[in-house]
Amino acid sequence: MASHGPLVGEFFMNGDEACAEGAISAGCRFFAGYPITPATEIAERMAERLPEVGGTFIQMEDEIASMAAILGGSWGGVKSMTATSGPGFSLMMENIGLGAMMETPCVVADVQRAGPSTGLPTLTAQGDMMQARWGSHGLYGIIALSPSSPQEMFTLTIKAFNLSEKYRVPVLIMGDESVAHMSEKVTIPPPEQLEIFPRRKTSLPPEEYLPYKPDADLVPPMANAGEGYFYHVTGLTHDERGYPDMSAEAQQKLVRRLIDKIDLNKKDIIEIEEDQIDGAEVVVCSYGISARVALLAVKAAREEGVKVGMLRLITVWPFPDERIRQIAGKVKAFVVPELNAGQIALEVERCVAGKAKTILVPHMGGAVHDPKVILEAIKKAAK
Repeated sequence: MASHGPLVGEFFMNGDEACAEGAISAGCRFFAGYPITPATEIAERMAERLPEVGGTFIQMEDEIASMAAILGGSWGGVKSMTATSGPGFSLMMENIGLGAMMETPCVVADVQRAGPSTGLPTLTAQGDMMQARWGSHGLYGIIALSPSSPQEMFTLTIKAFNLSEKYRVPVLIMGDESVAHMSEKVTIPPPEQLEIFPRRKTSLPPEEYLPYKPDADLVPPMANAGEGYFYHVTGLTHDERGYPDMSAEAQQKLVRRLIDKIDLNKKDIIEIEEDQIDGAEVVVCSYGISARVALLAVKAAREEGVKVGMLRLITVWPFPDERIRQIAGKVKAFVVPELNAGQIALEVERCVAGKAKTILVPHMGGAVHDPKVILEAIKKAAK
């Protein structure tokens, strides 16, 4: 590989490498991270590639510092990213909450592995899905995407940067080891064919600018450090000037907006993939590598005459509540295979609200499902 800019063309690469190339194509020019399997190849690729495109790579002392560094990099006006896996993701949580509170655009790739604790460092799992939603303390909205292929590790990394800049929030890429270490063809379009959302910069002069006064979509425009604007950035509850305000009224106004700017823009944020949902008696709902395995079971079930549809979650958070409620009244059951003890299945069950059965097909990680197990769950659900 010899390049001094974003790659263009067709390449054979693994998901981690594709994630790094997606970040570079999205305009990421600062990466701070601490190597951890199975996300290490993202850091390795960024260490090699960022100097070629005028960016900066820093290996930090740990994941806490890595997350803090990309928040600072973003406020300095640079698209910033880090990558980690389970234990490192846990360490980043406080500063992910800080990023949500300070409304800092940045991207965090969590390549999930089997836990808890050190667990199985080199083997797959999807055990961090709820941690992605609720891992930091307090109340906030978050966006998380789930790639199912190296190609999506590329495209969804670009989307993650776009959503992060558009909604001023840390965006999470919830990969899993199987996708991260899978090598497939990845097509990288020319830069002019990529949709890149720019930073939401203020058009006001410094004397009129309030750094946390939102636009109509509840997102405030930014001014980067060093551009002559005065602002105060803090993890404390703050007013539109950014000044700390220790009142319940300020908490209500600010936190309600942090939640609403995601929830009220769900239609713009959420991406799902549907296959033969209309007329289905059973719908398999899955994501990441589990969705790819489940597709084998879905095809086998159809060959046996079972009316089964497939709903793949590309956006996991915010959750596609409305679509699942629509489907729930028309099917017998949802089958939810995932590499945990039932994290997303709980959300499906909540949305279904008793209108259909929710059948979890759990797997504790270390390997992917046997498609036959999912097939049996589909056939049982169809009876």
